Amino acid sequence: MTVKEKQIICDQKEKYELSSQAIEELKSLSENRTIIATLTTRENLRYPRDKRMVEEKEKIVGILGGMGPEATVDLMQRIIDLTPALDDIDHIRCIVDNNPKVPSRIKAIIEGDGEDPGPCMADMGERLESWGADFLVIACNTAHHYYDAVQDAVNIPVINLIDLVTRHVKATFPEHGKVGMLASPAVAITQLYTKKFRESGIEDVWPDSYYQELLFKIIKEIKKGNTDIRIFNEYKKVCENLLHKGADIAIVGCTELSALGGELPINSIDAAQILAMEIVRRAKKKVELPS
Repeated sequence: MTVKEKQIICDQKEKYELSSQAIEELKSLSENRTIIATLTTRENLRYPRDKRMVEEKEKIVGILGGMGPEATVDLMQRIIDLTPALDDIDHIRCIVDNNPKVPSRIKAIIEGDGEDPGPCMADMGERLESWGADFLVIACNTAHHYYDAVQDAVNIPVINLIDLVTRHVKATFPEHGKVGMLASPAVAITQLYTKKFRESGIEDVWPDSYYQELLFKIIKEIKKGNTDIRIFNEYKKVCENLLHKGADIAIVGCTELSALGGELPINSIDAAQILAMEIVRRAKKKVELPS
């Protein structure tokens, strides 16, 4: 190797922080006078020290689904709709455990005599991680009561939907002190949103008891596959009750209600849409290289 070639390697090692293996490859390649071509490839380089934006390898999302099944499919459709794609390959890889056999959250939380869903969800998380997921999401608001069981079982991040929605409300609607809740009674009992909102100075407003019971019946009907106009009209009555109670925006905090969709009489933030947006952002994330 000539003195000039040695100097090139030293210069490039300083500029690009080459690994020892890459340096040895360069020394070998220099005998065939291919060193300059090698230095122009990124395969052997950690990163250039000049600051720039690069796209990381696309991440794979693992979805704990089946709570309920249609809501999981709805989330997947939202991910597809939000992904900038010109062909199949541009879409995000999703590994989905659409498992309707997860023990009932209603029996466990509301009725108080059901099997704990936590171990089943933890097992789902472990399997999704072993199948190649880079991060996990739980496609159910109520099931976030068992978030810790899932996160403790895996070595990859689990997006917390409740935290995500709370940050979104605080950042996007800082002037709204009262936020209506359209969710299962189980979400009210566990205070999933109540606790997080309180930390951010937000008051959660729930429907009056009659309308909360009506909303619970609506959620059950959606789970049965009943999404006719009568169901939607009753849903609108619940929204109107929140308006009368002083809430001018509401969280759609049940993925069954998200799947129902429709134009509501109250401004709403759909938790499923916020989750889908975060999935796309994380999977397609662009990062700034260190300087």
